[in-house]
Amino acid sequence: MFPSKSGLSLLAAAISLATANSALAEKKYEELIVKGQYLSFNEATAVKTPTPIIDVPQSLSIMTAEQIQQRGFTAIGDIINYTPGVNTSQGEGHRDAVVFRGRRATADFFIDGVRDDVQYYRSLYNLKQVEILRGPNALFFGRGGTGGALNRVTKKGLIGEDFARYQASVDSFDETALSFDGNATLSETAALRLNAMAESLKNHRDFYEGNRFGVNPTLRLSFGDNTSLDLSYEYVNHERFIDRGIPTGADGRPVEEFDDIVFGDKNLNESDLLANLFRATVQHSFSDALKGNLTAFYGDYEKLYQNFYASDYDQVNSPNQVELDGYVDTTDRQNTILSGNLIGQFETGTIGHTVIFGTEYIDTSSDQDRWNAFWDTTMDDNEVFTVQRPLNLRNGVGVNANGMTTTNDFTVDINDDTRVDLKVTSVYLQDEIEVSEHLDVVLGARFDSFDIDVNNVVANEKRSRKDEEVSPRAGIVYKPKENISVYASYSESFLPKSGEQFANINGAADDLDPNTYENREIGMKWDFSNGLSLTMAVFENEESAPQVDDNDPNAFVVVDSEIDGYELQLDGQLTDRWYISASYGNLDGEIVNQSGSTGKRPTELPEHMASIWSMYQVSDNLGLGLGATYQDESFIDNGNQAKLPSYTRTDMAIIYDVSASLRVQLNIENLTDELYFPNAHSTHQVTVGESRSARLTVSGEF
Repeated sequence: MFPSKSGLSLLAAAISLATANSALAEKKYEELIVKGQYLSFNEATAVKTPTPIIDVPQSLSIMTAEQIQQRGFTAIGDIINYTPGVNTSQGEGHRDAVVFRGRRATADFFIDGVRDDVQYYRSLYNLKQVEILRGPNALFFGRGGTGGALNRVTKKGLIGEDFARYQASVDSFDETALSFDGNATLSETAALRLNAMAESLKNHRDFYEGNRFGVNPTLRLSFGDNTSLDLSYEYVNHERFIDRGIPTGADGRPVEEFDDIVFGDKNLNESDLLANLFRATVQHSFSDALKGNLTAFYGDYEKLYQNFYASDYDQVNSPNQVELDGYVDTTDRQNTILSGNLIGQFETGTIGHTVIFGTEYIDTSSDQDRWNAFWDTTMDDNEVFTVQRPLNLRNGVGVNANGMTTTNDFTVDINDDTRVDLKVTSVYLQDEIEVSEHLDVVLGARFDSFDIDVNNVVANEKRSRKDEEVSPRAGIVYKPKENISVYASYSESFLPKSGEQFANINGAADDLDPNTYENREIGMKWDFSNGLSLTMAVFENEESAPQVDDNDPNAFVVVDSEIDGYELQLDGQLTDRWYISASYGNLDGEIVNQSGSTGKRPTELPEHMASIWSMYQVSDNLGLGLGATYQDESFIDNGNQAKLPSYTRTDMAIIYDVSASLRVQLNIENLTDELYFPNAHSTHQVTVGESRSARLTVSGEF
């Protein structure tokens, strides 16, 4: 079923209103174009071509570094909360995890358009902007991209500019952060930029603490007017406590009286990441009509996380007891990625073309293992403890619910030891065809060869699989006026059976074709004359998943499921002093198995999501911001027995410019101090939202 009638009706009404007001809009828009201004951000680097956002037949949102700073955001999850059609998942307390239109993703992350698939929390200190695309994105990003992609655009050296900027903050939990952004012009052809940050992590939960450090020097070299080279090195060192949240009770909702209890080990619930990232990008203009770029990326990641968490809880029969499980997991991964693009702009007769031809090569070596908890009292990975604050467990030694001392050993029960060698070769081609002044057509396709070798050490088994997939994309953009576009698009993506983290292919999994995803979307983008932009979209995402037949292990079946919905977003200046960003997302879907529709709703799929952020410049020095996010209730488990309650969180900001080079800012999150539960990983691992907190920030330039 295509997106709901209500979504289509809203879109149709907006299109009618837009065209009805086109004469006035045209006059004012032309005045702006004469001044050389753009009504929306001119380019998204994730789109890879010099295409104005209004001409892109796809939903996407951009948040700039200035907006991130104003709102006091410190994590990717903060940005997601204010983006339509996207919500967060818990990520087991050690990684960013995004749910794009109902599809959870842990690997659809990119840096400057290059894949960044290791599971960790990403920093914001060195970013120019964050781009969130919705719908399958295989044409530019390859496998994955099932519901969307998140691209971080980093800051580069700026020739001809010299500055040194700083930002220091402290919050009411005693979390502190310091960052620096400096740029120095070395010559007429070279500039060096340095971004660095150090954070001491704290929040409202017992035991939670950590440290994060990052440094990112970049060098910009210019070789004449047509060629430039950007060199970048980033060092990331990140340690933090892992908090898996609290269990749900007999009513399927989080047990609120447990909101102050951490179901883990103060000393052993931890995550450690060490990463060294190298990037080099050369850009060259062969002519005014032909440009190219080549990027080389190497990433070396060492990751460890270990934790205990609530695995079972029976509120009716054992209200004072909880079962804990745990594991330790390590990842050692090296990614080498080479990607290049040629972008040409030319005409055939009266028809204009913007053509991109690209290729990408990925070589990944990834070793990962997991050891289960092993308690000497149960000779298993589960043990029962008395619910109390704090739990009687330290350094893997505790007293169980029967009063017996119990000791865990993370070296006895190995769950997985997998050595992976992955090679991916890709070629893609897209043509943005300007049929007329009012009509554009987008046609493209990507070919991926996904070749994986897996050594399952525990099973003493080596397996290989090679998938070759073609992912098409088509779109049509109709522009009744320069500032209005109406579009329709179709795209496909795929995910190999080795999964997002390609840990293994076992049993019949290496006989199965990849999961495939189809996206159909229609939408409208309308840029008003005063810098305000309205976007709307209705969409349908369909998944086809080959599976082993439940009744015949030698046979395979394909199970189809779909999620549909619609999104609205209003962003920009209402007046010279008043900025607003408001969004709404509506999602619907049904779990499908081999027997057909189950009548159950997919997990992590709230029906309604909404957000608003308003910033008003009271005077030349004083700005006030107020925002709110709403998330409808959603289910945690496939059986629809456990659920996250709906919530509304309110945030605010007070910004005062002491001088042109000094700003003082106060951000308050969860202004009303609401107890809320933003996400979960499983039935008894529900995140407790942060209580009211205030962050004071001083930023400036010297």
